[in-house]
Amino acid sequence: MRNVIGVRFRTAGKIYYFDPHNLELKRNDHVIVETARGIEYGTVVLPPTDVEDEKVVQPLKKVIRKATDKDDETEAANRLKEKDAYKICQEKIIKHGLEMKLINAEYTFDNNKVLFYFTADGRIDFRELVKDLASVFKTRIELRQIGVRDETKILGGIGFCGRPLCCNTYLSDFAPVSIKMAKEQNLSLNPTKISGICGRLMCCLKNEEDTYEYLNSKLPGIGDRVTTNDGYKAEVAEVNVLRQLVKVIINDGDEKEIKEYKVSDLKFRPRHKKEKQNDDNNAELKELERLEKSDGKSKLDDD
Repeated sequence: MRNVIGVRFRTAGKIYYFDPHNLELKRNDHVIVETARGIEYGTVVLPPTDVEDEKVVQPLKKVIRKATDKDDETEAANRLKEKDAYKICQEKIIKHGLEMKLINAEYTFDNNKVLFYFTADGRIDFRELVKDLASVFKTRIELRQIGVRDETKILGGIGFCGRPLCCNTYLSDFAPVSIKMAKEQNLSLNPTKISGICGRLMCCLKNEEDTYEYLNSKLPGIGDRVTTNDGYKAEVAEVNVLRQLVKVIINDGDEKEIKEYKVSDLKFRPRHKKEKQNDDNNAELKELERLEKSDGKSKLDDD
């Protein structure tokens, strides 16, 4: 076991472990640490605790010091400088005629490097741009191409639910999201209705997947044959997953009647999940599969 603290460098960013080095640190304290990018200013999100050795990436670096008032001022000044750096880089991009969208500029705490994040449809030859920027800022320049999910994570926004985006507020990693999750939740397979602001499948589909899998496992499938508690043989027409209700079609001679039952009032063979053979031939599903091919791995924190 190793005694470590968890440090974050941006809102909803990844948590990195550091050796507290006998310092008295608590949650929300600011610290100065050494990273692969250089000296950085971070926030303690996990107070000193013991974790298993295999969870620690070696070598475990020590906290240099607890942030002072001067360090806080330096960090605030860097945030202001980033706005100017963004404007300058944007002007240089236009000057060089590059087809790229600048997303953010970021200074390391020690000003040893300036990072510029951008999106583009393909590969961009930005060597001349880097030289131009280096002559202006007199420090190391790094341009990092990111995907649309990372772009949305940086910029933030309001989701269809009316709340701030999950990726911008608390999600540190992007979980894989699939069309199967939307189907499991009986959602419309219209891409515009199940895609987030970034254009990829909504992350919240993953949040609710386990619950829907459990509830669906207790229900019959559409078209299944069931026996009601009052002795009728019927065909399932509709299911309400959250309320665990089932609408069935009862064929009583020449007449058909639709009734609703609690799932506990029905007898049926347990539902088995099967992948439909014709999914690959469905044009709508193919379009959704294209949306699934997103940058699931965040590139914001990669060093």
